[in-house]
Amino acid sequence: LVSLLSRGVIGAVAPDGVLTATQTLLLRAVVPAMTGFAADLGSPPLDAAGLAHALRHHALAFRTRIVQLMVLLALVRRPLPPEVADSVAAYAAELSVEEGMLPVAHRFAEGSLGLAAFDFERNGYTAAWDEAAAGSLYTTRRLASAWDLDVADDDLARRWQSLEGLPEGTIGRLVTDFYRARGFVYPGRPGSAPPLLAQHDWVHVLADYGTTVESELEVFAFIARANEDLHAFSLLAMVVSLFETGYLRTGAGLFEASPGHLSRHGVPERVADAMRRGALCTSTDFLRCDWFALAELPLEQARAQFAVPAKGSEAVAAGSVGPWERGGISPFQVAAGTALAVAEGRRYESFGAEVGED
Repeated sequence: LVSLLSRGVIGAVAPDGVLTATQTLLLRAVVPAMTGFAADLGSPPLDAAGLAHALRHHALAFRTRIVQLMVLLALVRRPLPPEVADSVAAYAAELSVEEGMLPVAHRFAEGSLGLAAFDFERNGYTAAWDEAAAGSLYTTRRLASAWDLDVADDDLARRWQSLEGLPEGTIGRLVTDFYRARGFVYPGRPGSAPPLLAQHDWVHVLADYGTTVESELEVFAFIARANEDLHAFSLLAMVVSLFETGYLRTGAGLFEASPGHLSRHGVPERVADAMRRGALCTSTDFLRCDWFALAELPLEQARAQFAVPAKGSEAVAAGSVGPWERGGISPFQVAAGTALAVAEGRRYESFGAEVGED
């Protein structure tokens, strides 16, 4: 089956029969991470009808995940040829899969980048956002949109700051250490991230990922694959479009484009392992999790609650690091953390995090 899947994916994303270097690296990394078997890159591609026949007894969710892999491999191309977007759409139709990121791929291929950003919101993870979805964020005002800022919310800021009083080793206390080391501003205060985006900071700590751009790719791969809602794939598509191709100029209310990171040495293996870990942990929408209800749990207990598996040895060897390790923090974040410590009249503490080699 893995050979058939590999051949079908190649047929979809390389209608001319030639994968790009980044597509090759990513396919070689993702397929064994998710299946335990190496990708078949040497056999002839499989057409849409052949792949549909091979997967005719598989559930829609499985077929959708395959189409999402096709979309992911298409989105790492810049420029994205229209024939590649058309090809992936044709395979999706043959597999009876409706994937919301297919219109995004077509927009990118057309050069309609502004419309593509709109399609992310309309067809992706935040499409069903409403006021009720914001309950776990503990904001005291209505958020107009999923990635809306909330920078004048004293109650919210106090709730985050109260985590500083938790015992060492609890996930809540570690999140505040994470913030202070990097000079991050608590939600509810000027300069803070959108409350929904701040949810992913807990995942940095939970899943042991640093805060460089490469680590952000890992975090969102983990979050996207852990969610049984297939729309969450758009979160991974978003960060790839920000941090590999730069198709998106901004995203998630805070991130800015910084292309070329996914194709760096070792990063495909790290992203693939993050996808594997997300698939194996307890299915959870980590961005809508009530983290404050879990804040007093020791970190290892929180990991056990979500059944978070350890990182794979290949990902670690490829450079995957946690938030308290060398390479787990950026120079800008160290400077911001130092400035915050000075402003608050305390000694700067990185809690072990060090800037790594670029």
